[in-house]
Amino acid sequence: MSEVIKIKRGVDIGLVGEVENEFAPALPVETVAIKPGDFHGVRFKLSVKEGDEVKAGSPLLFHKDDEAIKFTSPVSGEVAQVVRGEKRRILEVRVLADKEYTYEDFGAADPIELEREAIIEKMTASGCWTFLKQRPYNIVAETAKTPKAIFISGFDSAPLAPDMATLLEGNEKEFQTGIDALAKLTSGKVHLGLNADAPAGRVLSSVKGVEVNKYSGPHPAGVVGVQIAQIDPINKGETVWTINPEHVVIIGRLFLEGKFDARINIALTGSEIKDRKYHSTILGAAIKPFLKGNVSEGKNRIISGNVLTGTKITDEGYLSIYERQVTVLREGIDPELFGWLIPKPDKFSISRALPSFFMRQAEKFTGQKVAYDLDTNSHGEKRAFVVSGEYEQVFPFDIFPVQLLKAIMTNDIELMENLGIYEVVEEDFALCEVVCTSKIPVQETVRKGLDLMKEEMG
Repeated sequence: MSEVIKIKRGVDIGLVGEVENEFAPALPVETVAIKPGDFHGVRFKLSVKEGDEVKAGSPLLFHKDDEAIKFTSPVSGEVAQVVRGEKRRILEVRVLADKEYTYEDFGAADPIELEREAIIEKMTASGCWTFLKQRPYNIVAETAKTPKAIFISGFDSAPLAPDMATLLEGNEKEFQTGIDALAKLTSGKVHLGLNADAPAGRVLSSVKGVEVNKYSGPHPAGVVGVQIAQIDPINKGETVWTINPEHVVIIGRLFLEGKFDARINIALTGSEIKDRKYHSTILGAAIKPFLKGNVSEGKNRIISGNVLTGTKITDEGYLSIYERQVTVLREGIDPELFGWLIPKPDKFSISRALPSFFMRQAEKFTGQKVAYDLDTNSHGEKRAFVVSGEYEQVFPFDIFPVQLLKAIMTNDIELMENLGIYEVVEEDFALCEVVCTSKIPVQETVRKGLDLMKEEMG
């Protein structure tokens, strides 16, 4: 049994709206969309036009800087629409799904018997390569690079996060095959992070060929960046890849069956969802069928993902490729007179000035979790950026977060390097954004810093 790594800095944000441990009846998938916005930094070129017939696994787009990397259709059907924005930028490629799918045949193969180049070729052609994220910079992995390690977080500690064991249930063989393929892509180890305080489930607990590391503590213990920092931090010139467990299953299906089978399970969460259950669906599926008649009346915010790092979408939107849940909260549009001056127990804060701090401390002794019914109100506007010590309470990296952000704001590349920007991505700062009294758009700032480093340093 591996030693448990304790994450001490962080905070669990208990929210109303957890998913029930039950699957809803399957809903038909009518349309799906590939959204270039999910793949930061990629320059796209279309492989299809409106009206074209495609199979599941047929390329819709490709990477202009690495043409071997294809972005493929999760379903078979007709290319219904190419949605463009300013300067004809591609926003979505929508596919009207067939009732029964046909698949491109990429050929089944045992990854253990294949060379690294053959695995890369199969993954890039099928669209599975796009699941791999590269650090530094949090971009789609470059085929020309070999990472020193690949990291997979086997649990999600974000607010209202679904249970990973439920999402992966019944895919033991597929997950193992996916791991066998990933092991050929790195010169080091494949690391799997598990929750020391909860059962991992049969899929994750039975897998072989990985280095298992167990973590205990509050969010962001389940964030893969925190796990990398604890096990094998990224230095200048080094590369690490990350991937979600549900995507490992899809890679496993590719090698077992020779096709791009993009089935996934997601969770509907949030206080404004009436029937919060798990759903079986397809990558990039339209969310409208899940929300129809299932959302409370009023002004709501729909998020593809969790409340900390997800993307705001409309009820006509589509699932983001890297997300495993849809969250719906009340939109915080109503002003609140003296809101933060009144010590209400239903206000979340890490400050001792509000009752919620002491309520969270009481959780440790009573074992009863406190759930807050929060909306999206930020309770203030952007103001002077000062050192308050708040970030350090929730940021479990050996990095000075405020100083790094200020280096990014001043475009000081040398200082950004010295302060550890290669080790972090946007999601690592999500809790800093929550507790920030200065209301700084922290994740957006980190993204700008990463883009600058990529442009200047390559």
